[in-house]
Amino acid sequence: MSSSPFSSLPQRALVALVAIPVIVWTTLTGGYAFFAFVALISALALYEFYRLMEIKGAAPLKTVGIAFGFLLNGAFIYDRTHGHVFRTLESVGVRLSMFSQQQYALVILLLFLLVVLSIELFRTRGSALANLAATVAGVAVVSLFFGTLIATRELFPFGFPSITFLGTGTLTAEQTELVNRWGGWTIMSVFVSIWMCDTAAYFGGLTFGRHRLFERVSPKKSWEGAVFGFVFAVATMLVMKHLTLEYLSWTHAAVLGMLVGTLGQLGDLVESRLKRDAGVKDSSAIIPGHGGVYDRFDSLVFLAPVIYLYIDFIVLS
Repeated sequence: MSSSPFSSLPQRALVALVAIPVIVWTTLTGGYAFFAFVALISALALYEFYRLMEIKGAAPLKTVGIAFGFLLNGAFIYDRTHGHVFRTLESVGVRLSMFSQQQYALVILLLFLLVVLSIELFRTRGSALANLAATVAGVAVVSLFFGTLIATRELFPFGFPSITFLGTGTLTAEQTELVNRWGGWTIMSVFVSIWMCDTAAYFGGLTFGRHRLFERVSPKKSWEGAVFGFVFAVATMLVMKHLTLEYLSWTHAAVLGMLVGTLGQLGDLVESRLKRDAGVKDSSAIIPGHGGVYDRFDSLVFLAPVIYLYIDFIVLS
C-alpha cells in the first residue's frame, strides 16, 4: 500500500524549521558562510550522484571527486580569498605571486583529470572508461554547477558595477552593505521562487492535472502543474523585486522568474531521469521526509549556471 503524500509532512516541517533559518542566514551573510553552505550541499549531492552511478555498475573515485569538487567550489570565492591571503602575507613582509581566479580553476581541473587518469591506470575495478566518465561527470554536473551559485553571490560586491547602479566608483560603508544585501536577497529570491514553483506545480497538478508532462521520466507531473509552477515562479520573482531588489528592472525580474519556472522544472526532470535509470525513488534518505540533498536542490543544479550568466553578463553589464 502506498503511503499518503501527506504522511511525511511532520518530518518535512521539522526539517524546514531547522534548515530555512540556516539557509537564510548563510545566504544573507554571504562570504565564507555562504561558501561553506554551498560547498557542503555540493559535496553531499556529489556523493549521491556517485551512488547513482555505482548502482549502474560504474565505480567512480568518490573521495577524489569530492575533494576536487570542493577545490573547484573554491575557485568561485577566489577573489575574496586571494585578497585576504595576499594582505595577510604582505603584513608580515611576504609578497607572493598568486594565481588569478581563472588560472586557479584551470589548475584544479587539469590536476583533477591527471589524477583520475593516473589512478584508473592502476585500478582493476570495473570499466576504466565508465569509472572515468562517472567521476568527471559528477564534478562537472554537480560541483561546477553548484559553484556558479557561489559566483553569483560573490558578484555582490566583487563584480558589481557601482558606477552604473550607484553613480560612484568608491562605496561608502552604507553602500557596501546595500550591495551585499542585494546579493543575499538575489539568491534568496531564486530560492523562494523555486520553492513557490515546486509547491504550485505540485498542488496545481494534483488539482487540475490532466495531461502528462513527461510520463516516461516522471509519470505524476502534468502540463497543468508545470504551468502553475511557471506562473508562480514569475510572480514570486516580481514580488521579491518589489520588496528587496531595487537594482533589478521589472523586465530582468520577470526573465529571472521565467528561467526559474522553466530551467528549474527541467532540472527536476533531469534528476528524475537519472533516478529512474538507476531504479531508485530518492538519491538518498539523508533528509527525513525529503530524500536526498540532490533531490532537494536538483532544480538549482540546472538553474544556477544560467542565473549566474544572466546576472553577470546582462543585468550587471
